[in-house]
Amino acid sequence: MEGNQTWITDITLLGFQVGSALEILLCGLFSVFYTLTLLGNGIIFGIICLDHKLHTPMYFFLSHLAVIDMSYASNNVPKMLANLMNKKRTISFVSCIMQTFLYLTFAATECLILVVMSYDRYVAICHPLQYTVIMSWRVCTILALTSWSCGFALSLVHAILLLRLPFCGPQDVNHLFCEILSVLKLACADTWVNQVFIFATCVFVLVGPLSLILVSYMHIVGAILKIQTKEGRIKALSTCSSHLCVVGLFFGIAMVVYMVPDSNQREEQEKMLSLFHSLFNPMLNPLIYSLRNAQVKGALHRALQRKRPMGRVYGLCL
Repeated sequence: MEGNQTWITDITLLGFQVGSALEILLCGLFSVFYTLTLLGNGIIFGIICLDHKLHTPMYFFLSHLAVIDMSYASNNVPKMLANLMNKKRTISFVSCIMQTFLYLTFAATECLILVVMSYDRYVAICHPLQYTVIMSWRVCTILALTSWSCGFALSLVHAILLLRLPFCGPQDVNHLFCEILSVLKLACADTWVNQVFIFATCVFVLVGPLSLILVSYMHIVGAILKIQTKEGRIKALSTCSSHLCVVGLFFGIAMVVYMVPDSNQREEQEKMLSLFHSLFNPMLNPLIYSLRNAQVKGALHRALQRKRPMGRVYGLCL
């Protein structure tokens, strides 16, 4: 059989199978969302870098989350937009594997960064007097580097396991981008090793982290209830509510896509969930953190206030 196999060099991403008019509308809509994703996360990252009041562990990890969201969206959305405007929706096999690798890297890293952020909130609320000692810059740097390293290592193993498989057709992937479960369907061999490692990865980066986050917030809620003043309880809750919103969106969708048994009827639903995961979720994160966080809004206000006098001076010089 190996002598008759034809190895594929290109893959066709079927995407949304809709009419031309709707494709143009979706392309315009997704372009706006993608622009807002880059703009919102870029502003969050820039404010954290420029405002010294935000040079704390919490916002250090938030800056990493902003970089991940921009990278996450940029890995998938540009090709998705190109496919909406182009009838030939092909991608080379090498580019497809690279897209899968980067997608998994950013997704796994975001899971781990969200766990680290929950640990930071746990230390800040439950052990406030030891916070600066426990969450030193050395510890924060190690936690961030470990999150990125684990995400990269897990994705590298997935890529290696993919490349060991023979891909001899069909060439059509019924998805918006090269998502690992859809790519595996093109393999001409048994993929049980890949499926087992995907399940193990889900346990490591989804079930495990979500359990740690829930345990952290059980302790946080207990500590908040012990706070005597109403203002103190509101302030503590406000710092956690934004993180909980992001965790709920990210982990909820990921667990439905990767841990619910697969079926042909779920393919279209998985497309929509993956679209939300790779486009809408990164766009919503900066909105959640900016609208529900007084410090971020204050930093943005200070940045705009500094810009106005500069503009007036420039106008007087002219």
